[in-house]
Amino acid sequence: MPFTKVKIKPGVNRDTTNYANEGGYYESEKIRFLSGYPQKIGGWVSDPTISINGICRQMFNYVTSESDNILWIGTTTHLYAEVGGNLQDLTPARATFTSPTTNNCFDTTNGSKIVNVNIVGHGVTATGQYVTFSGVVGPIGGIPQAEFNAEFQVYALVDNDNFQIEMTTAATSTTTGGGTAITAVFPILAGPDIDLYGYGWSAGPWSRLGWGTGTLTPLVIDQRDWWYDQFDNDSVMNIRNGAPYYWTYDSTFTQRAIPMSTAATNAGFVGADVPSQVMQLLVSQNDRHLCAFGATAFGSSDFDPMLVRWANIGQPLNWTPSATNSAGFYRVSRGSKIVRAISTRQETLILTDSTLYSMQFTGTADVFVFQEMADNISIASPRSISIANNVSYWMGQDKFYMYSGRVETLPCTLRNEVFSNINYEQKNQIISGTNERWNEVWWIDPTGNKTTPDSYVKYHYAEQIWYYGTIERTAWLDSPLRPYPQAINGQYLYQHENGVDADGAAMTSYIVTSDFDIVDGDEFLLIKRMIPDINFTGSTAVTPRVLLTVKPRNFPGSNYMNTNQPLVELSSTVPVEQYTEQVFIRARARQMGLKIYSDELGVMWQMGLPRLDGRKDGKR
Repeated sequence: MPFTKVKIKPGVNRDTTNYANEGGYYESEKIRFLSGYPQKIGGWVSDPTISINGICRQMFNYVTSESDNILWIGTTTHLYAEVGGNLQDLTPARATFTSPTTNNCFDTTNGSKIVNVNIVGHGVTATGQYVTFSGVVGPIGGIPQAEFNAEFQVYALVDNDNFQIEMTTAATSTTTGGGTAITAVFPILAGPDIDLYGYGWSAGPWSRLGWGTGTLTPLVIDQRDWWYDQFDNDSVMNIRNGAPYYWTYDSTFTQRAIPMSTAATNAGFVGADVPSQVMQLLVSQNDRHLCAFGATAFGSSDFDPMLVRWANIGQPLNWTPSATNSAGFYRVSRGSKIVRAISTRQETLILTDSTLYSMQFTGTADVFVFQEMADNISIASPRSISIANNVSYWMGQDKFYMYSGRVETLPCTLRNEVFSNINYEQKNQIISGTNERWNEVWWIDPTGNKTTPDSYVKYHYAEQIWYYGTIERTAWLDSPLRPYPQAINGQYLYQHENGVDADGAAMTSYIVTSDFDIVDGDEFLLIKRMIPDINFTGSTAVTPRVLLTVKPRNFPGSNYMNTNQPLVELSSTVPVEQYTEQVFIRARARQMGLKIYSDELGVMWQMGLPRLDGRKDGKR
């Protein structure tokens, strides 16, 4: 029998059995397809200058007219701006204290790292809350001045006028000090790390199931999420289903974001009726209206999750409708809440939990026109939608969708793999992003009982194929204004597609074919050798290699055979290096699969068309 090319169609399919997917791939980990052939994905490198507090789920990037490349990073505890490799804490303040309230407010105790802070009416309600001091003159009790001019988490709450912080250096004397120019900033309180479910003691109607019982339907406390957009050089942002904020461009990046209502008053828009609660802020870029999707109603403090409001054109702080401006509002009708709004080339898409709307600027007295584009749809989470090549892709509750002028179900060969493993109690953790260089849309979701995203599925929209794997990321942003896609996990900001390793560690990647057979499995195939076709371009290792495994078995329900079984005469796994011409693998079975695997530093690989040297070997 002559050499036989092993031709495998691109993409991974787990919606059928392994055997039914003959001629395809069945398992994958940290690979992608290029021109139809699998290869290892690019590596990532963490930014050593960036260390964030809290959990980040959304980033936003833009460049000002002053050439400042701003990356907003909002977490459960902070609001940061990364500019030029420097991380600036611009978290809105809930309270700021200055002289004389803060004069000489630090009390040290000899031999102790614990320092008492005396600020009358400080407003701290629990340990762990944050406070930042500046203007402290030291040393105080032997503790260096630089240690005081920093951010702290409250170590202990003493009373309404005193709390404690912990220093790095122990005091060498008992004293009081700090000077008379101290500023203490208490940022807004942190939000939940994950969605919290509770049934609430006595939360239901009185006497429903007996006094003191909870509700049958859980109360959900949303995890802390941020939304952002730019208005000229300034930024607008809001906590999801929370307060909106405004940041006026400051080239020193020392001015914190402030409540939007305060910014409106400062700008002269007194009584501008800025919504006090917003699901998402978004700027309609073609016409420069700042819009709120889900908002408190005009003239009211009641939050309406289906209400769309917009400020006057070109005036993001003027929300009061009048005959002389274009501020206004409109309520979409289908669904129970707006989940996400996203700008596209000619329209803004509004997704409720059941319906897709198109919002378009008219330039008339109506300002915007709203059109229902699809009903009976779903969206898995607010961040489970991305736009690539002017097409919107999103994950629903049990399938994927795409919108290119009309809504269509996106065929997926990994539907069972994805939707049978998601932790739906934490579905708001699901994020989506693009990798434009590789024509990919990513979804990263929590699986099993995980409370943070740990697995990904990718759609290659140019080749219309899918593949999957594992990765832990809570935020992803592929910005054309940055050289690499940005991602966050824990305290680290990563640059993806940078190098070939996982932040200095080896990356495990592999691809596994489905089984193939001879004459529908009627006859045995005896494999004697293989001519591999592996490209190691891009590797940094001196001798890059992968492991090639031939996986023989006789029936779809059988285990793969190994060296302890008589039908396999030699090991079925062999290394393949850059100059390997052929490998000898002696295996006899009705069907078999192939696996390419690497877990060494500096290796980049692409699989081509391997050739098998084998022959038919009878029917028994």
